[in-house]
Amino acid sequence: MLAIIGAMDEEIELLLADLHSREDLAFPGVTLHRGTLGGVPVLLTKGGIGKVNAAMTTTYLLMQGATRVIFTGVAGGVHPELQVGDIVVSTDCVQHDVDVTALGYAAGTVPGETPTWPADPTLREAALTAAREVPGVRVLDGRVASGDQFIASSEGVQRLWTTFGAACAEMEGAAVAQVCAKAGVPFVVIRSVSDTADHDAQVDYREFMPRVARHAKQVVRGMLAQLHAQAGGQPGA
Repeated sequence: MLAIIGAMDEEIELLLADLHSREDLAFPGVTLHRGTLGGVPVLLTKGGIGKVNAAMTTTYLLMQGATRVIFTGVAGGVHPELQVGDIVVSTDCVQHDVDVTALGYAAGTVPGETPTWPADPTLREAALTAAREVPGVRVLDGRVASGDQFIASSEGVQRLWTTFGAACAEMEGAAVAQVCAKAGVPFVVIRSVSDTADHDAQVDYREFMPRVARHAKQVVRGMLAQLHAQAGGQPGA
């Protein structure tokens, strides 16, 4: 079963409105919504902000039978070519706020873990194909840097670009990736750029978030159509 996560209500509200045969599953701190989108069985949820919330929500999804995970939402652009409204599809994820360099580990490396967690190639290609159907936006595949920090300075952006080669900065993707990797579950992170992650960014969220929701709906529905077709259009595939 495919699972779809957004950190905030605005990131999943249009998808939730389209969910057929909806069943709500309540767990401590999170509610999962089970149903179908485009004839495909899915689990859809708001995961909350930050890496702990993301990891907890992902664990619940896997316990309820999720076999593939899509995370969709907003991020600050780090790659110098990105503009507000552009879309980033993850090649891999890294936790930029992990620092065990004093013990000889590379920046971002959790001891005992791989330095980064690669996205599933099939999901990534489906996301790129669907995102390129969204008019008027640049689509870039690149590294998603996650941390429990809101990056709001040019110095912070430069650090993520030079240290990690990050395309964008957000607060959940790498936690989802780490949990999925431990369980052997394919994942991809899809982010719409809400700002350029520095103190000069000026974003009207009341205007921007509805656009993000429309883009998220279009990309996810496009992915579902592709994956459904690849599975031969069989219900539950």
